[in-house]
Amino acid sequence: MLNRRTLLGALSAIAMLAASGPAMAQDNYDIALISKGFQHQFWQAVKAGADQAAADLGVTVTFEGPETESQVDRQMDMLAAALSRGPDAIGFAALDSQAAIPLLQQAKDAGIPVIAFDSGVDSDIPLSTATTDNVAAAALAADVMAELIGGEGKVAIVAHDQTSRTGIDRVDGFSNRIKEAYPNIEIVSVQYGAGDQLQSTEITKSILLANPDLKGIFGANEGSALGVANGKQELGSDIVVIGYDSGAAQKAFIESGVMNGAITQNPVGIGYQTVQAAVSALKGETLPPVIDTGFFYYDKDNMADPEIAAVLYD
Repeated sequence: MLNRRTLLGALSAIAMLAASGPAMAQDNYDIALISKGFQHQFWQAVKAGADQAAADLGVTVTFEGPETESQVDRQMDMLAAALSRGPDAIGFAALDSQAAIPLLQQAKDAGIPVIAFDSGVDSDIPLSTATTDNVAAAALAADVMAELIGGEGKVAIVAHDQTSRTGIDRVDGFSNRIKEAYPNIEIVSVQYGAGDQLQSTEITKSILLANPDLKGIFGANEGSALGVANGKQELGSDIVVIGYDSGAAQKAFIESGVMNGAITQNPVGIGYQTVQAAVSALKGETLPPVIDTGFFYYDKDNMADPEIAAVLYD
């Protein structure tokens, strides 16, 4: 059954980190990580992975992000402040795939290696990007949605933004899969709620009221998915909801049946491998352009499976 399927090659956090750990770092490197946000449990899990890598590798890591994922200017300020102190390496998760390029060019010019994580930039400045294959993950979400609504009907997407690589790739991955494989399914609305749960709730209710025959909504990140579930619950709808990411609230919605299931990334692995890649770059090692950190589809039937439980987080 599709709802028990995991993408081939997706790895548990424990197996992935154990298989790819390098030798201990020789210097107490200073690595600055700038994330897309700090409020979601996803980013706390990324931070936990980065902190673990710092302890394992004997380096110093700072981790910060704006209060919300709509604050591109605030993120640019944080990146500029990190640059001004002259860290040994920078890890960066872009809210806007182009806005940070001038600052990242400054890092490159100063000989500071840049590792992108979660959401890349439209530039070859980052030596590597530790990320989920968001196009493939969103396509899997589309396959699950199609199965659960019987291969026909109207669906919608509530996503976080149109500027980050993750926002773009998840909307495209879901939409293109529906268009290519499911001719009897129509995407009637794509709306953006900045990853904010309350804003996404209101967007969801407006979509449901405008489309009483809607069969499902894909929520493309943690805040979006929670908003979709809240909107469904507030209006007493029976639509299929497929989410993205994990966290205690989203897991509870899945256990209760309000949300049918979700894609989980490997945020601990993303944080760990970002720091690991930065250390490798500082030691002069060659990095792959992309570090694929894997993903799974989970629902209430497989949440307790060891390989799934390893990448879920509260």
